Amino acid sequence: MCRRSLKLGHWRSLKIGHPTKIGWVITVQDWAQIRYLHGGEGLSVRAIAARLGLSRDTVARAVRSSSAPKYSRVSARRRSPFEPHVRQLVAEFPPMPASVLAERVGWPGSQSWFRKRVARLRVEYAPKDPADRLTHRPGDQAQCDLWFPPVVVPLGHGQTGSLPVLVMVASFSRFITGWMLPSRQTPDLLAGLWSLLGGQLQAVPRRLVWDNEAGIGRRGRLAAGVAAFTGALATRIVQLPPHDPESKGIVERVNGFLETSFLPGRRFASPTDFNEQLGDWLPRANSRRVRSIGARPVDLIGHDRAAMSPLPPIPPPIGFTTRVRLPRDYYLRVLGNDYSVDPAVIGRMVDLYADLDTVNARCDGVLVASHRRSWARRQTIADPTHVATAARLRADYQRSRAGVDAHSVLVRDLADYDARFGIDFTLSPRTALEGAGSRASLDLPDADGPVTTMVLTLTPSPAQRAQRTAGSGSPPRSARHVG
Repeated sequence: MCRRSLKLGHWRSLKIGHPTKIGWVITVQDWAQIRYLHGGEGLSVRAIAARLGLSRDTVARAVRSSSAPKYSRVSARRRSPFEPHVRQLVAEFPPMPASVLAERVGWPGSQSWFRKRVARLRVEYAPKDPADRLTHRPGDQAQCDLWFPPVVVPLGHGQTGSLPVLVMVASFSRFITGWMLPSRQTPDLLAGLWSLLGGQLQAVPRRLVWDNEAGIGRRGRLAAGVAAFTGALATRIVQLPPHDPESKGIVERVNGFLETSFLPGRRFASPTDFNEQLGDWLPRANSRRVRSIGARPVDLIGHDRAAMSPLPPIPPPIGFTTRVRLPRDYYLRVLGNDYSVDPAVIGRMVDLYADLDTVNARCDGVLVASHRRSWARRQTIADPTHVATAARLRADYQRSRAGVDAHSVLVRDLADYDARFGIDFTLSPRTALEGAGSRASLDLPDADGPVTTMVLTLTPSPAQRAQRTAGSGSPPRSARHVG
């Protein structure tokens, strides 16, 4: 039979061994039996030692002891001479790591023992930060957080990833809502908040509690677009200070509940499949009995919604919006992917809008592109209609260029230059025949004053040469001044 050995206060020098050996540390049950046999039965120490198989010294100490033995841990090491210096450094610099402390004090021993000793000393000098118990009123707040499930979800185009899940819990009723998002950027976070408030919670609490999420805001400053979103919903964002996990412990516990109760045994074909499975499971999760409130969230959500604000008649501004000029390649990059736009509006300003599901583009209020948003990255999403339109416009442009003679723009009547300078080059057949092969010089004044000399050479044609040979006499070879 296995016994748990307990030491007597003044038996700390005894060693643990077999009960038949001297030095055995007895249990409380053995001590009680020894006291009974000696006081009640009147047996001697020798007789008790023989009956129980214990040492006579052990029995004698048990008889003399008036209190039951109890375990007390004996320190294996004495007070180190380095401890005063360590205490001084810990008191002055509480966050100093144990490795730095060991280097500063010149500790030559075991690092693991030093770290454990420093951890016990830090408790004495650490500042006290008590946490109060929180009470939640109906409709007062909803705690929000991003949960990153440890699963890989196919995103399409051969890509996979672990995407964030926006979790929102009504603090009073513990009603759980959740939705997977493509990213943790501000447009997607706001679109996810509106999806949960308008689709699952169906009301707006007075406060939305967040930690320092970059897409919502940090250090008391909200990200761009968050203030307009909360203003449209008549609510406000409460940013918790660092190191304050108790203020939103409800949603933190729900994240662990989702990871242990929803994820096991599930496979997901896409983010849409994940959201569908989560949406089918949440009604069952909200129907369970929560021990801390003694009720089911589905039974208390009515009181929560009655105290919350109603949804606004006009949806708040959400999603990604921008205004750009459509380039020649008629593709625009939106949230990591390139989407095609109608090439007919190339060179004009286009308004882009993207939510969790779609990507739309408008030019002067007319829809010129509509795509289903891809959650993958670095993809080119083309509409076949846009590609066909681009091919037709390209063919029309090339055809119009081919119909123009490339040399026609370079051909000009030389008589225009004659009229510009006031020269008449009209010659009679006789004059042309006589002047063939001759050279003439002509001084032409420019508009700015200088004189330009133009030399003319008349070259005879073969017919003129034949006529010239057959004619009587040679034509004069003197130069003629024309004009």
